[in-house]
Amino acid sequence: MKGNTIIETKQNIVEDHFYEYNIGAKPFLKWVGGKRQLLNDFQKLYPTELKKKIIKNYYEPFVGGGAVFFDVVQKFEIKNAFLYDINEELILTYLVIQKDVSKLLDFMHQFDKQYKKLSDAKQKEYYYDLRESFNKQRFKIDYDNYSENWIRRAAQTIFLNRTCFNGLFRFNSKGGFNTPMGKYVNPKIVDEQNLLSVSKLLEIATIKKADFREVKHDLDGTSSFLYFDPPYKPISKTSSFTSYSKLNFEDDDQLQLASLYHELNEKGYKLMLSNSDPKNIDPSDNFFDDIYKDYRITRVDAKRSINSDPKKRKPIKEIVVTNY
Repeated sequence: MKGNTIIETKQNIVEDHFYEYNIGAKPFLKWVGGKRQLLNDFQKLYPTELKKKIIKNYYEPFVGGGAVFFDVVQKFEIKNAFLYDINEELILTYLVIQKDVSKLLDFMHQFDKQYKKLSDAKQKEYYYDLRESFNKQRFKIDYDNYSENWIRRAAQTIFLNRTCFNGLFRFNSKGGFNTPMGKYVNPKIVDEQNLLSVSKLLEIATIKKADFREVKHDLDGTSSFLYFDPPYKPISKTSSFTSYSKLNFEDDDQLQLASLYHELNEKGYKLMLSNSDPKNIDPSDNFFDDIYKDYRITRVDAKRSINSDPKKRKPIKEIVVTNY
C-alpha cells in the first residue's frame, strides 16, 4: 500500500508539472514563415514517443517565432528545452522575457501609450525615429553579456515588429533593421498576458545565440526531439526568406544542415525539419528530395503571408522531413 502511495505521488508531480505549463502561450512576435498555421499538420507528424512520454528534451536550433516550441512544450511532458538562433536581437528578446518580463512590460506600456496618442503623421515619425535609434544603438549593445539595457531594446524589438509592414523581421547586410512601417489602425503592441505566459514557459529553456551546429554540444541522451526550421530556400528568383538576420543561408548551408541531420539520425535522435518546397516554382527541382532521400518527406499546404497584395497570397507547399 505504501508503495502504491509513492507511485501515485510521483505521477501527480509529473501531471502537475505538465498542466502548469499548459498555459496558452503563443509566439510573441509576428514571423514570416511562422508555423502556427501548420500546427495541425505538424501534430500528426510528431514522433509517437512524445505522446508516450518517452521524450523529455526538446531542441530547436532555429527558434524564430517559436510556434512549434510553444506547441510541443505545452502539449507534452517536456522537462528541458534548448532554443538557439543566430539572430542576436531575437535571442536578446527571448532572454529578456525569460529574466525580466515585468520591466519589459513597463517599457512596452510606455511605447504603447506614447504611440497611440499621436496622429497618423506623428505615428509615422515616431516609428522611423525609433527605428533609427534602434539601429544606432546596436553598436553599444554587448550581445554576449546580459544587462539592463537589453530590456529597453527588447521592448523596441517587439514594438517595431508589431508596427512594421506585415511583421517582417528583416535586417540588411550591415545588421540594420530596415522594414518600413505597416498600415494598422490600432496595432496590439502590448499583449501582457501572453508575455507573462511566455516567460513562465521559458523557465525550462536554455536559450543561446548560436549557429545550428551548437546543438550537438547540448544533446542529452536519445530521449530527445529536434525540430529544424532553417531560413527557407527562396521559392522564386525574386523572393527570399533568408534576410531575418545579416547572415544569409545559402544552398551550401542547407547541405551542411542535411549533413548534421544525417549525423544525428545515426545517433538515434528523433528529427523533424521543414522548408519551402522548390517544386512550387520548378516541379523538376529535387534539391530537398535528393539530400533527404533516406527519410520520410511529407508535403503540406501553407499560405503566403509576405506579399503586399492579399490576392497574391496563394497556397504553397512546404516540405516536412522526419526520420521516423
